[in-house]
Amino acid sequence: MPTITINGVLMAFDAGERVLSVVRRAGFAIPTLCDDARVPPTGACGMCVVEMSGTPRLARACSTEAKDGMSVVTESARISRSRRAALSLLLSDHRGDCRPPCQLACPGDTDCQGYVGLIANGEASAARELIMERIPFPASIGRVCPHPCEKKCRRANVDEPIAIAALKRFAGDALLDGAGAETPPPVSGASVAVVGGGPSGLSAAYYLRRLGRAVTVFDAQPMMGGMLRYGIPEYRLPKAVLDKEIARIRLPGIEFRNNARLGRDISIESLRAEYGAVVLAVGAWKSAPLGCPGEGLSGVIGGIDFLRAAAEGTAPDLAGRTVAVVGGGNTAMDCCRTAVRLGAGRVYVVYRRTAAEMPAEPSEIEEALEEGVVFENLRAPAEVLGDSVVTGIRLDTMTLGEPDASGRRRPVPDGGSATLSVDRVITAIGQWLEPEGLEGVALTRRGTIAADEATFETNISGVFAVGDATNRGADIAITAIGEGRYAAETIDAWLGGREPRTAKPFVVTSEPDASEYEERVKLPRQIPAAEPPEDRRRDFREVTAALDPESAAREAARCLECGCADYFECKLLAYTREYANEPARYGGYAHKRARVTDHPYLTINPDKCVLCGLCVRVCERVAGAAALGMESRGFATRVSPAMGLPLMETACVSCGMCAAVCPTGAITERMAAAKQVPLAERRERVKCPYCEFGCPAVLTSAGGAKLRLLPDTEADPRAALCARGRFGLLGDASAPMPPVNGKLFQLRH
Repeated sequence: MPTITINGVLMAFDAGERVLSVVRRAGFAIPTLCDDARVPPTGACGMCVVEMSGTPRLARACSTEAKDGMSVVTESARISRSRRAALSLLLSDHRGDCRPPCQLACPGDTDCQGYVGLIANGEASAARELIMERIPFPASIGRVCPHPCEKKCRRANVDEPIAIAALKRFAGDALLDGAGAETPPPVSGASVAVVGGGPSGLSAAYYLRRLGRAVTVFDAQPMMGGMLRYGIPEYRLPKAVLDKEIARIRLPGIEFRNNARLGRDISIESLRAEYGAVVLAVGAWKSAPLGCPGEGLSGVIGGIDFLRAAAEGTAPDLAGRTVAVVGGGNTAMDCCRTAVRLGAGRVYVVYRRTAAEMPAEPSEIEEALEEGVVFENLRAPAEVLGDSVVTGIRLDTMTLGEPDASGRRRPVPDGGSATLSVDRVITAIGQWLEPEGLEGVALTRRGTIAADEATFETNISGVFAVGDATNRGADIAITAIGEGRYAAETIDAWLGGREPRTAKPFVVTSEPDASEYEERVKLPRQIPAAEPPEDRRRDFREVTAALDPESAAREAARCLECGCADYFECKLLAYTREYANEPARYGGYAHKRARVTDHPYLTINPDKCVLCGLCVRVCERVAGAAALGMESRGFATRVSPAMGLPLMETACVSCGMCAAVCPTGAITERMAAAKQVPLAERRERVKCPYCEFGCPAVLTSAGGAKLRLLPDTEADPRAALCARGRFGLLGDASAPMPPVNGKLFQLRH
């Protein structure tokens, strides 16, 4: 029997067998976008190239017949270069969004489109579980996150962005009092110490435990939660909600040790001696100073200290007092609104720019104004007045000059001044790291912990750092959470002797034309109810209510479904990441944007087509329909329905094989859900239930919903399903499906 050597392995083969087939039988992976056992090969994609003895050029394994004595190599630097070049060419005219812009804008890489779509489909439980893959506190973060995702939401091109944060809260609240905690994997390997029980530290602990590591969390405060507990007022985040979420993520194998301060009760060296790795997530608990005379007077208090005192019930008596809060960020808004609730007679916010340049969330500014806070804009503190206690604050008046590094116009003194008579001054102009206990840890020029931005490792081996204490300093909670999860993955790899993932996964992105939104129906954004200002001034009850299930479903249904429906199956994306391709797109012809959605079961998006031709060949040779073909020649070539007709008016038999074989999401099938959401589906091998043939099939599902029935080409390389089998989930399985093109088509068996 003839034999061939594959990477040093001797393999027998049948006459006429292709090299690609032999390579696969030998157990070696080889990439291809255009190969299918049911149709003759073409070598169109150029991905399956290999080296062959006696042949100077690379050969395409899919179209090369095996020959006796042949020696084949499937991986080399030369082969990788060729595959990367092929990928760059394929990507040069491939347009779309692998992931939606909302997710790309989220520092925690939350699958916004996924959980929003699940809520639209009535799957609140599945939505929460999907959020938990990235955020351990959906109910808490849904309340406090400034939602950078919404700022990138393309629904704003139609009317208003999707209320993504409110939907996150809805999913978190829906199961807040539900079933008990998840069951983590058995503990194995070295354990990890986490110093700091705030959002970054608790996230690192939770995801390390999900990876099988035992974790001990040390925190200087009496209770876990960090800034979520001590830096965010009760009216924004009820601590009962936070407590329930912390209790749920405190899995068996996670130990909490409170009142344990670094530098006093524990040290980095003692932790290194006991644990395999140490995570510093100590936060930034020191308020930045004003930098002007009088800031040491009694009655001047840092914003973080003030909010922590309010959370602990030890806030200074503000009844009838006049308070000035210096700063324009969300912490300043928390401070001024907390002062109002503590009974202050008058509260000012002093900010050196205009209201338009304030970094605080517009909703926070608006609610502060509603609650009676007075904004003193274009004012900068020059001196805190008083002998031993505060009696006033002198302000320099400002004007806006040229833009600074942040892109905002720089405030410049105009020579004027003003004075406010106040009893208290609260400084909310920034947060600093308290370096106690960090001896030996390298710090940046800003006084933060210097940590590698990819691996999170410090200058001390085995000591990692995340969150507000590191590099650029204090940021929003979702950034800290994202760093905690990424660090958990890195630390687990480091402890296991594996190379951690450091590169950000490649995705294709695009900006749609404005014309794509012209025909979209405008729908009102669902706005959660809020307490009236006169009521919410009186106490710390939560200001904003949650969306009810009906409103949440309506809001989620507004999503435009930007991300690719084929994201979890796209071969082009998988190979691009595998070969570390960074395509500087080749210049030249680019297809005019087009989107065809004229079929009840299929969506065709030519923008994503890479002209592998597999759909055309399968349609003609397997389905016998020839409903698709190659239109035009050269760079202008594209796949389109036969004769330029709408697909429904061709010989299409609705078997869905074109979608099943498409490697890029250029052709996708409808799922049995109101909202077509790309999800990591579960797969189960079944027999098609729609007739007596019982064709081999794969049933996919997510949450509690069955989504698709696919031909099982692993069980039978020539497997196919008829229209009823392929798309029966879209209708009533007990009744015949409506005919397509006047008939129901049954493939020959």
